Amino acid sequence: MKVIEGGVTAAQGFEAAGVEASIKYQNRKDMALVYSRKPCVAAGVFTSNIVKAAPVIWDKEVVAHSPYAQAVIANAGIANACTGSQGYECCKQTAKAAAEYLQIPEDAVLVASTGVIGRQIPTDKIMEGVKKLVEQKADTIEAGRIAAEAIMTTDTISKQAAVTFEIGGKSVTLGGMCKGSGMIHPDMCTMLGFLTTDIAISKELLQEALRENVTDTFNMISVDGDTSTNDTLVILANGMAGNPEITSKNEDYEKFMEALNQVNTTLAKMMAGDGEGATALFETKVIHAKTKEDARKLSKSVISSSLSKAAVFGHDANCGRFLCALGYAGVDFDPDRLDVFLESEGRSILVYRDGNVTDYSEEEATQILSAPEVRVLVDVKEGDGEATAWGCDLTYDYVKINADYRS
Repeated sequence: MKVIEGGVTAAQGFEAAGVEASIKYQNRKDMALVYSRKPCVAAGVFTSNIVKAAPVIWDKEVVAHSPYAQAVIANAGIANACTGSQGYECCKQTAKAAAEYLQIPEDAVLVASTGVIGRQIPTDKIMEGVKKLVEQKADTIEAGRIAAEAIMTTDTISKQAAVTFEIGGKSVTLGGMCKGSGMIHPDMCTMLGFLTTDIAISKELLQEALRENVTDTFNMISVDGDTSTNDTLVILANGMAGNPEITSKNEDYEKFMEALNQVNTTLAKMMAGDGEGATALFETKVIHAKTKEDARKLSKSVISSSLSKAAVFGHDANCGRFLCALGYAGVDFDPDRLDVFLESEGRSILVYRDGNVTDYSEEEATQILSAPEVRVLVDVKEGDGEATAWGCDLTYDYVKINADYRS
């Protein structure tokens, strides 16, 4: 497997575009298109929030019941959530317009929105945006980059990743883009994510692979503990690589899973590190837990803790914050057997061992926590379970950004 440049246009047959439609933002691109020249098998995972945005409802139907998918239309600025029948009609009109311009079925079009909840999207602007997108679509790396920028809201960087690997003597590519900076505490998904691949694989296995992988990637990040109404992660596979179709969990399937994990882990970490107002990526790795599920719960509890996140922001090696978060994670363990390390940039310091805080150097610990990427490593010493979770520090700017979000 090789990491390559690009995102949603890296795989064969995929095109993308990003345009300014002025849906909410002015003087910036706010609509994106992802399009495959050939029909794709599609899979998706969506928000567990009971309050689901209209695009989520639309996309779940397409993924579950349409014979194939071929395009995604996404907008930033207005979420089209809590918008009733008018919001769903907007999804339908968006898909209809894209279908007409692209000459594909209406039920082959996925739609996605992100932004302010409770506002209706101006349908006329969406319609004009769809037309521009189709006119400007291209299969270049630049087109993919522009599309990734067009779905940003409070993100400070666009997020893309791509890899190539070989299956059945054929070169296969998997790429993707996502957005997310706030209201991120996913359950079976991310905020908005789009993956494209030229692999040939059955719809059933594609869905299973995606659902399984998000458990250890996008489901292991948290910025603020809020699960969005719009969380959507979809993958399109058009089969243009020409590999023998994957219809069973064989060696080819495992290669695909490895590539999927690489791309999704990269994107998930980019989201966590770009949390609203963040100054550091905050990782917690738990090893030697009784089970993998225990390790997941423990690691995610630490990166989700507001006090732990504040400690990272203040470069304060208060290991009591991390121990507290471990203790309420809902996992039974012996705190008198734990080791806790603080790590960054190749440096590591033991701050807690066997029930006691160690005589560590506060100065050295502060230096470690001052890096742009920091890790809390927890050794439970009870089994083989291991998991890693990613978050970010909690800063003054997070409150400022969200206090003024609608304005």
